Amino acid sequence: MLRRIGLGALVIAGFALAVIYWLGSGGAGSHWGAGTPSAAALSSAVVSSRADSRDQAASEIGAERPKQILFGDLHVHSTFSLDAFMMALPTGGGEGVHPVSDACDFARHCSSLDFWSINDHAISLTPQSWQETVAAIRQCNEIAGDPENPDVTAFLGWEWTQMGTNPDNHYGHKNVVLRGLDDDEIPTRPIAARPPADAWDRQSGALMPGPFMLGALALARPSQDTFDLVHYFSRMVDVPDCPDGVSVRELPEDCRESTRAPSGLFAKLDDWGFDSIVIPHGTTWGFYTPQGSAWDKQLRADQHDPERQGLIEIYSGHGNSEEYRDWREVVIAADGSRSCPEPRDDFLASCWRAGEIVGQRCREAGQLEGECQRRSEQARQHYVDADIFGHLTLPGTQAAEWLDSGQCRDCFQPAFNYRPKSSVQYIMALRRFDTPGAPERFDFGFMASSDNHMARPGTGYKESGRVYHTDSRLTGAGSRVLAGVVPVDTPAAEARSIPFDPKRGGAFFSLRESERASSFFLTGGLIGVHAAGRSRDAIWQALESKEVYGTSGPRILLWFDLLNPVGSSGKTVAMGGHSRLADAPIFQVRAVGSLEQQPGCPETSLEALGPEGVERLCRGECYSPTDRRRQISRIEVVRIRPQTRADEPIDPLIEDAWRVFDCDPDPAGCAVSFSDPDFPASQRDVLYYARAIETASPAVNADLLRCDKDEAGRCTAVHGCFEDTARSDDCLAETEQRAWSSPIFLEWSDGTRSLSQAR
Repeated sequence: MLRRIGLGALVIAGFALAVIYWLGSGGAGSHWGAGTPSAAALSSAVVSSRADSRDQAASEIGAERPKQILFGDLHVHSTFSLDAFMMALPTGGGEGVHPVSDACDFARHCSSLDFWSINDHAISLTPQSWQETVAAIRQCNEIAGDPENPDVTAFLGWEWTQMGTNPDNHYGHKNVVLRGLDDDEIPTRPIAARPPADAWDRQSGALMPGPFMLGALALARPSQDTFDLVHYFSRMVDVPDCPDGVSVRELPEDCRESTRAPSGLFAKLDDWGFDSIVIPHGTTWGFYTPQGSAWDKQLRADQHDPERQGLIEIYSGHGNSEEYRDWREVVIAADGSRSCPEPRDDFLASCWRAGEIVGQRCREAGQLEGECQRRSEQARQHYVDADIFGHLTLPGTQAAEWLDSGQCRDCFQPAFNYRPKSSVQYIMALRRFDTPGAPERFDFGFMASSDNHMARPGTGYKESGRVYHTDSRLTGAGSRVLAGVVPVDTPAAEARSIPFDPKRGGAFFSLRESERASSFFLTGGLIGVHAAGRSRDAIWQALESKEVYGTSGPRILLWFDLLNPVGSSGKTVAMGGHSRLADAPIFQVRAVGSLEQQPGCPETSLEALGPEGVERLCRGECYSPTDRRRQISRIEVVRIRPQTRADEPIDPLIEDAWRVFDCDPDPAGCAVSFSDPDFPASQRDVLYYARAIETASPAVNADLLRCDKDEAGRCTAVHGCFEDTARSDDCLAETEQRAWSSPIFLEWSDGTRSLSQAR
């Protein structure tokens, strides 16, 4: 009898294990594919009218030239990206699948872009999803009409998503965009970022779970959402890592190719030999960037490829990365020890705020002042030691208690937990002298894009639909979906801090400061290109020549030119260009404001998508311009003088703003000319770029944490647009939308020698 019971128990246990394995292998889930784009392209009349409007504005401001301005978004995710997938799950408050095909339809019929690219995280892409991505991008282009004059051009790409555990091994995120779409122009697989060798599993999310762990997850919260999530994880886990030391064409087709540093990425792209552009982005976003991170280490011949890495994303829906500040989020001594900086009028370090919170708790608990000061000092150091997980050293703390600590108080729409030594201005001031053959300096062109995770490229056309047109729910997605399944040990609030223990576990986003970060998501930017035509090749040539600029969302028209380059051709040098010069340079900036929008969608969008499609995809609002343009209020010029020696301080080299020109209230735009009489005498290289500022208008999350301030301007309370804010609240506030030109790079030369020759 006992034997029969034992056999029965074994059979039941075996059956249960088989069910768990089947569930953990994704058997109950469904595959969220790339979809099929709409077969409806925009008419040539619609495309022509768009171009005519820009040409007329250019003519009125005196900027007539053979090139036209086109707008695009080169940073877009679909639900093939893990974080986008988590955010899309209905159990996490999402809308469901957002495939690559949706991005094509959105760019064409909702945001009316001229070009865009798909950039899903390479670490998430399986061989199947990569091939489906390729097919969807090809389909998007096949219905675009005449290849020389398409309504929309779609580029193929991915995101290389690297996150270090400390400033020395952190390189950040970079988008790879490919020029071609034929089989002989596309890598077999995207190239992912591998975690640093010393990274523990919290940094990459968690251990790659096996089928039994995934099956237990499915049983813990049985629903179609969970089954689909398990299916997604199981397919991702099934992809083996590619072997190292093998040429890219000799690797198996079904493996995951990865590299730890930019040097490996560039080497692999060189091995493939295909035309590609690598665009760093989110450089200042402290959500994943370790405290004290700086870009100095990337100005090396092996970590920077100036032939491929020629553009940098200055702004996105995740915030602005332009501006340099001389404060520091952490103090790093010469011996590598780390401490908390004292507060300043323009910056309060989060580690210092941690000490203030603990000190207040301690006093409220009736402890002596000496003990409370000791605990405050300890809390500051615990925060510093925990780095980007510092908020977890004060369990039970609400987002509002942190006030505006860690943030750039006087930056335009700054990224969350700002890292100034990774800002674009700091990067452009760097120069390297100690490595033979290394790049002398970064000469990036400036662009902007959305970083949208719902397959909605170019969402900045209207400031509406916060939860649909921004990633405001992205950072809390993992916590919402995995709540109660992946436990996180969160002790109750105490009047003391605790050292951060990585063994407490938790999913990637549950370890981050998600709640406060949700207030820093914006509708996103655009890249504008000065192109000789609408074709793929014409757009690519503009990208390679860096004749591009970024906007914070509106379609501002911008021209920036050097009028007096050396030579007698009479030709000017456009933004992104280089020139050697001995005389004072003379520049001209022209800018025309964006077209004001009317509510709803044009008839062409309704005809292509239908009322239900317009509501599902565009959320009832499309790019629908009037013939009225916003005014440009002023033109600002920034001057940066790259270092002339390795120990030259960075701070004095960045002059922002170096020149400011107020504009007449004219909807036709604003044009200014100026010179730099200091250039000849300085005998040093200089770069200049222009900002065109529109008059103030309301924008989603523009006031970020919405601080109450005291008489000294310090934040005393916050009312952020957090996760529990009503979906109907777009958290609008006035802001000055803008466009950033790519720099013009001047090398000082007296005709017989240049600065580089003089060295």
